[in-house]
Amino acid sequence: EHWKLVESMVLAVSRSWRQPDHSIWEIRKAPRHHVYSKVMCWVAVDRAIDLSSVFLDRAPSSWHELRTTIAEDILANGWNESRGCFTSAYGSDDVDASALSIGLSGLLAPDDSRFVSAVATVETELRHGPTVHRYFEDDGLPGRDGGFHLMTCWLVDSLVLLGRLDDARALFDQLTALVGDTGLMSEEFDPESGRGLGNFPTAYSHAGLISSAVRLSEPSLR
Repeated sequence: EHWKLVESMVLAVSRSWRQPDHSIWEIRKAPRHHVYSKVMCWVAVDRAIDLSSVFLDRAPSSWHELRTTIAEDILANGWNESRGCFTSAYGSDDVDASALSIGLSGLLAPDDSRFVSAVATVETELRHGPTVHRYFEDDGLPGRDGGFHLMTCWLVDSLVLLGRLDDARALFDQLTALVGDTGLMSEEFDPESGRGLGNFPTAYSHAGLISSAVRLSEPSLR
């Protein structure tokens, strides 16, 4: 039954991965081909192949072809040469911290110059002190976002992959210093006012923090 679920997921990816979407952030604008969404489609196929090799050895050759096709599409269309980074969506100039997934997922090796450049761009354009913003593009919603704790954790994880452990620990320490007296984390943080924003508490802020703590404690595992 579990394997049938894996097969169904790969089938769903094969049928829909070329479709535009509203991104992980549910942006209220016309659908686009978002890099993060494509990476997650690649992840689904890649992990299905891994599961097959460990347990059942049933992955058809078409899965390997699909994985390669998706990866080639992302690398050809998600990379913006003039910006020197992977952008939010194909053909855009917008920077989105979720593009870090291209290295965190294993689609690109940590030492690939494109991933190194993606990390540098997020640091330069989206980091504000102890927090990392998701993006600064117009998302069709009113108001202003703060930094997103999960994206800060992703930057910590990326720095670990690059071997920049001192920088990763420093950012991790700044992040944990934002946790209040309850020990619970909000969804976002406004570096201007020093206040938490968004949902409170929120699970993925804690999940990201745990992931970063594990990576920092066992950096050789990556």
